[in-house]
Amino acid sequence: MPKITVLSATDRPGSMALKISKFTAEKLIEQGAEAQVVSLEDYPLQDVVGGKYGQDIPSVKAFNDNVLDADGVVMVVPEYNGSFPGILKVFIDYLPFPESFEKLPIAFIGEAAGAFGSVRSVEQLQMICNYRNAYLFPERIFLQRVNKIFNEKDGITDEFSAKLMNSLIANFVSFTDRNKIARS
Repeated sequence: MPKITVLSATDRPGSMALKISKFTAEKLIEQGAEAQVVSLEDYPLQDVVGGKYGQDIPSVKAFNDNVLDADGVVMVVPEYNGSFPGILKVFIDYLPFPESFEKLPIAFIGEAAGAFGSVRSVEQLQMICNYRNAYLFPERIFLQRVNKIFNEKDGITDEFSAKLMNSLIANFVSFTDRNKIARS
């Protein structure tokens, strides 16, 4: 059973990314994975203000370990101003380099209120994760007009998007299980 962390990739309170992250974790558990949600709302930003790169920061290490101890990560990424949230870049910048994403299976779920469902932000993030030698899962889902197709009670209400989500979840659990050995 793979251990998968779902990363809500924003610090915006009450975000749709967090709601989708919780929904995704439930789906992963249904597929036999051990899953947890980690939200960048909880990132200890106050402890890195002023650029404390290379320093041992216990609160940051504790936060990062929630992600790095996983066999795989699903990043739920909103689009802010044509890219991903700045807090996500700060989080990545304070991960151990270069080993943190080395051979780590990562899947991407983009979500946005607009018509493109966070395509730009996910593609930009994929470049960074690829640079960090992650194993990028080839299936992605882009939840466009997310406020119309997702709610906490019913989940994804658009049939096509729900089908894509179910495929991503089932196949990522298998992908992570196969690749967790490579990371050891």
